[in-house]
Amino acid sequence: MLTEFQTFVTVARDGTFTGAGRKLGLTQSAVSAQIRRLEEFLGVSLFDRTARSAQLNDAGREMLAQAEEILGLVNRMVAQAGGGHVTGSLRVAAIASVQQDLLVRALELFRADFPDVSVRIVPGVSLSLLGQVDAAEVDLAVLIRPPFNLPHELAWHPLMSEPMVLAVPDSLPAVSWREALAGHPFIRYDRTSFGGRLVDAFLRRHRLTVHEAVELDEIDAIANLVRAGLGVAVMPRTRQLDASGLRLLDLGAAGFDREIGIVIRRSADANGVAARMVACLKAALPG
Repeated sequence: MLTEFQTFVTVARDGTFTGAGRKLGLTQSAVSAQIRRLEEFLGVSLFDRTARSAQLNDAGREMLAQAEEILGLVNRMVAQAGGGHVTGSLRVAAIASVQQDLLVRALELFRADFPDVSVRIVPGVSLSLLGQVDAAEVDLAVLIRPPFNLPHELAWHPLMSEPMVLAVPDSLPAVSWREALAGHPFIRYDRTSFGGRLVDAFLRRHRLTVHEAVELDEIDAIANLVRAGLGVAVMPRTRQLDASGLRLLDLGAAGFDREIGIVIRRSADANGVAARMVACLKAALPG
């Protein structure tokens, strides 16, 4: 049944029988037949089917993690026996700031060990990426730590902390961060994002009133708005941030950090490619 399990995983990742067939070199009817055989073998239906898509149902999501374990075990057996190298695919979700720096270095390490594993990078905001890991739509996600407890099925691996600062135009006269925040328009880090929730909690905690001008999620775009003199912003001081045209004011005793880490399903193969990517991300950290 290994072929059927591989087809099942491919359909689950693609979301359609037709798309999975293209990746596997099979017709849509052949994919359907393999999934039907697997469902008969397991005794459960795995997908909620529509005319255009195949979405995992509850049983399918549970079986997907186990199918990936089975295929990972087979890959390891082949590699240990000297009969070949590991192939397959890996889906890594990541927030934009991580894609520009940390993920690049991690991919260099990962590709050195697994040159025949294709990697798909899925962009998005932290809340969306968390949901994709939970739904088994991606293998792992690098995101801002959620402001709530994760479901038991998901594990958190901390990576780094980024200090939050008040970014002001470098043309602004020297003032304290409180004066700058009170006296200029505020570029708000999107409140629907995990990072934006941190900023909102900071403002509420210190009873700070701001004059909101613009709200958005992209860190580089926030910096550009501040650089253009459109306001000031509480934002993370990331490693790749271009600070030209900006002055970054430390928040002193009121300071706080944005925590970045990895979310992965606990059922993930401890020796599989997803776990190896976790190790590569940790190894790619500065210092």
